[in-house]
Amino acid sequence: MDGERRSDIQTDAPRAMRQDLPARGGSMAYYDYGPPDRPVDVVFSHANGFNARAYRSILLPLARDLRILAVDQRGHGRTDLPTPMEGRSDWNDLRGDLAAFLAALDVRDAVIAGHSIGSVASLLTAPLVPGRAREVVLFDPVLGVAPRDGPNPMADGALRRRDAFSDHAAAMDAYRGRGPFKGWNDEMLADYLEDGLRPNGEGGWRLSCAPAWEASNFAVPLYDPRPLLTQARVPVTIYRAGQHSSAKFDEADIAEWAIPGVAMITVPNTTHFLPMQRPDVMQDALRDAAARR
Repeated sequence: MDGERRSDIQTDAPRAMRQDLPARGGSMAYYDYGPPDRPVDVVFSHANGFNARAYRSILLPLARDLRILAVDQRGHGRTDLPTPMEGRSDWNDLRGDLAAFLAALDVRDAVIAGHSIGSVASLLTAPLVPGRAREVVLFDPVLGVAPRDGPNPMADGALRRRDAFSDHAAAMDAYRGRGPFKGWNDEMLADYLEDGLRPNGEGGWRLSCAPAWEASNFAVPLYDPRPLLTQARVPVTIYRAGQHSSAKFDEADIAEWAIPGVAMITVPNTTHFLPMQRPDVMQDALRDAAARR
């Protein structure tokens, strides 16, 4: 099917899929949720260092009524697009990948959504794909009104990340209740590891998102949200974490900028991992945006 290899059709579990993108240098893996004969309602992109599978338990309850495509971005999960890092200073590669993916599947009039850098990739893509993106929904996007200066602890921390495990159980033990995985249940953590680990060829496992690639994403200078929101050409709704948000602007800034079609909602008692802490917020946001079709 023009490079697309389909699994068995079912609606009670996500279908593992792959789309060839020759002009991008490889293929993009994704999960297809919901009725396969329904037009695509939502295309979702994950956070840096994670993968589409990590959001399975959040997205699956929506699959009865909506069709959702959740992609593995370049350098993550099962996607095999190249990851050149020398001289990388933006996320235009992620933008180009998503635009090519939407075109390859001829997605039209869909909600383009994401978490963290996945939300920024979605916002960057929207103006490039008129008719394909109808609305953009962002969950704690990594955006700021000032450039990122000085030390970069996120990039430094990624480079120090443990990259090798003897098996999935060892990875579960290493991550359970720690760092960004604090508060995750075992089901969600197991989903992340399902596509977050790859065989290392020596009987063990390694991270599918290499620490150097994760650090490369963290090292990209912050995008100023104002021009991106202005250029989106479609409505944009931002869900901002109530604590330690990666969105370095707030409702007061949104009101001051007065950009038509842009709204922000701060979710109390959440951090950057808002979708995992409040899956109901993400589910309601996507359901409401899809209903505006």
